[in-house]
Amino acid sequence: MRMKAALIILAVIIVIVCGVLLVLSHPAFGLLRHRSTREIQSSPNWHNGMFQNQEPTPQFTGDVNMFSAMWNMLRGNNNVRRVPDQPLKVIKTDLRMLSTDRDWVVWFGHSSYLFCLDGKRYLVDPVLRQEFPSFLMMKPFKGTDIFTPNDLPDIDILIITHEHWDHMDYATLRDIRNKVKHVVCPIGIADYLRYWKYPEDQIAELDWYNHTHFYEGTVEITCLPSRHFSNRLLDRNQTLWASFMVESSGRQVYIGGDGGYDNRFKEIRATFGQVDLAFLENGQYNDNWKYIHTTPSDLEKVINDLQAKQVFTVHHDKYALAMHPWNEPDSVAASIAERDAICLLDAPIGKVVYF
Repeated sequence: MRMKAALIILAVIIVIVCGVLLVLSHPAFGLLRHRSTREIQSSPNWHNGMFQNQEPTPQFTGDVNMFSAMWNMLRGNNNVRRVPDQPLKVIKTDLRMLSTDRDWVVWFGHSSYLFCLDGKRYLVDPVLRQEFPSFLMMKPFKGTDIFTPNDLPDIDILIITHEHWDHMDYATLRDIRNKVKHVVCPIGIADYLRYWKYPEDQIAELDWYNHTHFYEGTVEITCLPSRHFSNRLLDRNQTLWASFMVESSGRQVYIGGDGGYDNRFKEIRATFGQVDLAFLENGQYNDNWKYIHTTPSDLEKVINDLQAKQVFTVHHDKYALAMHPWNEPDSVAASIAERDAICLLDAPIGKVVYF
């Protein structure tokens, strides 16, 4: 009898282990990719077996840790409306019919957007699919998932800021592979892309303060720091996170990515001068992780430090990944713009905004 019970327990354990291994073999995890270990470890930003921020950056504040933060999220707050009651009003623009003779941006919600600068199309952190395993972690607000990879035109340059699921989606990147001419990403991300069958010569993998050129030098993209972290599963900070500056024909667009506040925005202003348009993180914030995401009070500091001509805030209006009201980031940005006379370009999902 004991032997039979032991065999049953062993069989259950084997099934569970096989199930876990089967799930982790999904290409979205990229576990079979080959890491460019020597290149990664030669980075000046690699210390003690992982990438580091420019200044000490705890992921959580005080006594909070990952498990307590998750518990607080699951427990929630009945007084906070984290998800809208009704489908959001969005605009289904025909992206393939948009002319490239003007500069414009179309936002897809959260941190995914397409913009045109000097005749070239740039796609940033596209998450346009709901497939396994990402749908287990993120559920889009009703009405916000109207764009798919099929709606996209050809992409001159794809930019990925870091490996988190809400910024780097396997299914989307798989489906747009044949539409993309060039990819720019931080160190370590290219390992995923190669595993997902992106050609090696298509990828420009950059460390902070490195830059690359495209189209006979008419486009320059500089990889810049952010104050964040990385992990796709359990391997923390094994790939770099970044922001980027895109320069073309004397115009500059800053792609902020994710990250808490520090002095980098003053440094960017000192280095590049006035930026024409800045995409800045605004949403999924909480005081428990204020060092790795931009809080409302810090957003105003970021805007004033950077002094961009125009600001478009992202990282909201699609997923509930924090405890704040779903529409609070919009009101925060509007209040800052009114108080500090900022040219705010925030617009509904799908609307064409010319800049």
